[in-house]
Amino acid sequence: MPRPVPAPGAADDDLVRAARAMGVRDERLLSAIRDTPRARFVPAAYVSAAGTDTPVPLGHGQVTTQPSLVALMIHALALNGDERVLEIGTGYGYQTALLARLAARVVSVERLPDLARRARANLAAQGVRNAEVVVGDGTLGLPDHAPYDAVVVCAAHPEVPPPLVTQLCPGGRLVQPIGPGGAEEVEVYERSERGLDRLGFVVAARFVRLYGAHGFPSEEAPLTPRGGP
Repeated sequence: MPRPVPAPGAADDDLVRAARAMGVRDERLLSAIRDTPRARFVPAAYVSAAGTDTPVPLGHGQVTTQPSLVALMIHALALNGDERVLEIGTGYGYQTALLARLAARVVSVERLPDLARRARANLAAQGVRNAEVVVGDGTLGLPDHAPYDAVVVCAAHPEVPPPLVTQLCPGGRLVQPIGPGGAEEVEVYERSERGLDRLGFVVAARFVRLYGAHGFPSEEAPLTPRGGP
């Protein structure tokens, strides 16, 4: 029989407390965390761990981002509700669901087709209608949907991929872990006439590597961006 999946409740309140402890004060974001059941965005084997502020494995050597870290990265985007957001790295769709509560539209690029399928199903089950998950090389962004008011990258590379900069609106923010993979500094930038201006340091963290044409080389064949199941 399938494992029962809890509705938002005490476990998600624990994630709200973890986000507050990390310095998140945006009540819209905290409400989104409280109202989004993380248990519905993790593999069935890890449902019991969904209410803890820890990553869980997703397969393919991937893990979910720690919820309090997700909160810090979203907080750094300073969303007000009107934005079009590009997310690089969908996973099972938890961060996508939070972004969808805080912005007008979310487009998320996931390089692994089975993760993208799972994320789409999870988002649909939660009634999320303003987010689209596309399979492709996230380092190329998604120019057909550009420009974006905000970009969040959920994997590490020493540099921001140039296509993500060109697809970001003037004045828009970009958050990315900068580093080799495994020891990063999450940074927040703003697009200006000169390119990207660094606004500051968000948090030290460990992320998987960002693979693609403007990331680390991968042994996998390049992916052509596509939507749908």
